[in-house]
Amino acid sequence: MDEETLKQYRENHKTAFLVEQYDVLVAREHEARKMLEDSSMEELANEELTSIKKSQDDLVVQMEQITKSEVEEEQFPNEVILEVRAGTGGEEAALFAEQLAFMYERYTEKEGWQYRILYESKSSLGGYKEVSIEIRGRNCYKKLRFETGVHRVQRIPSTEKSGRIHTSTASVVILPIRKKQKVEIDPADIEIEFSRSGGAGGQNVNKVETAVRVIHKPSGIDVRSTSERSQQKNREQAMSILQAKLEQLSEEQEVQETVDTRREQVKTSDRSEKIRTYNFPQDRITDHRIKKSWSNIEQVLGGNLGDIVDAFEEGLEKD
Repeated sequence: MDEETLKQYRENHKTAFLVEQYDVLVAREHEARKMLEDSSMEELANEELTSIKKSQDDLVVQMEQITKSEVEEEQFPNEVILEVRAGTGGEEAALFAEQLAFMYERYTEKEGWQYRILYESKSSLGGYKEVSIEIRGRNCYKKLRFETGVHRVQRIPSTEKSGRIHTSTASVVILPIRKKQKVEIDPADIEIEFSRSGGAGGQNVNKVETAVRVIHKPSGIDVRSTSERSQQKNREQAMSILQAKLEQLSEEQEVQETVDTRREQVKTSDRSEKIRTYNFPQDRITDHRIKKSWSNIEQVLGGNLGDIVDAFEEGLEKD
């Protein structure tokens, strides 16, 4: 193994202990080669060198696998923030946003992942104006990354007396939480506000200003966290989400996406930008990117999202 590669493994805390074992083998290798100078020890020395070489190769394979898994985890982290926001359609859009959030929560449970609500803002009828959900689990970003975009629903709202079909939208954003940070946040660019958390949580939540809102002034992005009872923990959580949003914003700018910023993506959540339509009268879900449809809307909204997620994976494999 060349010295540069060995140095990289030595500096990685996950492979450093393997490098120590490798160093021991190198020392043994030197001793075995000295034994070759004595013809009577040649056979024994060669056996020792063969054994050492096999052990070295095994260690190299382990180090390569660890490094590879780190690269994969960085590309497809096992933690995401899922955001759902009501778009066009008023209360009906908020109710649809709540259904989408429920769909992802049930899908998360089916996959054996963990989730928790970090922040929610309810509408007057109980739907979601906005909700942020933390999801942790193996391959969660890999599976959910294609859910980002504007989802459209066509149905007759329960409040509609004339039986007219309404069209509403909700935005979904999947933010990967990566360990290696590419964007540095200048503390001078941050404005932090504290307030009392609403909703359930007992007297502590309602009387103490534990809710945190972090505003990134250059981009206009603001993040809220109310899930923790501690102001400090909510602040840390909000900063983590802000970091993920700025990372995504940077990536979008690098690849020159049609939507320049995550803020604009959410602000322009209208019907013309749909990626998927949920048509209740026809019991049909259509994804407009891969031009494929599925039935059983109620089951899908109940968390049976696997077929849709798999369709994207299959499409990638074919490409």
